[in-house]
Amino acid sequence: MQFDDIEYLKHGNPRQQRAYTTLSDNKILLILARFDPILVGTIPINIDVANSDLDIICCFSDDADFRRTISENFGSEKGFRMRERPDANETSVVANFVCGDFEIEIFGQNVPTKRQLAYRHMVIEHALLNARGQEFRKRIVELKRRGLKTEPAFALALGLTGDPYLALLQFENSA
Repeated sequence: MQFDDIEYLKHGNPRQQRAYTTLSDNKILLILARFDPILVGTIPINIDVANSDLDIICCFSDDADFRRTISENFGSEKGFRMRERPDANETSVVANFVCGDFEIEIFGQNVPTKRQLAYRHMVIEHALLNARGQEFRKRIVELKRRGLKTEPAFALALGLTGDPYLALLQFENSA
């Protein structure tokens, strides 16, 4: 599956269709286009739960320009907040707000979007879900309903030990 274009959401489940409408009607990805945005997370791969948000990752070369674009376009949205999060090797800019039925999180780094962990994890998770079938998908969703984050849910279901975010990457070459 190609996640670069959200057209696939139009033909998905009702929540995916609402996500498509929210993103399209509000031109969110269009506004972010120069930052190579990709919708990632649980909604694209159909393992979302009631409180799942729309996660959009972006790549910026100028973090001040990225912050300004986010503030100017989404700063008046309900619940808007933006923060900088220093990660191990990269500074990340994270903005959250509510738009329609969804909380939206925009995450930016000076890392190409397809090399960011969120994208890499989603591609791996999608492949695992397809390979392991409906019962595995139901197990992941149940673990998420119990409060586990996505990567820890996969790690538990797969019997992985250690840091679940790193452990999941062992499946990357087979995804």
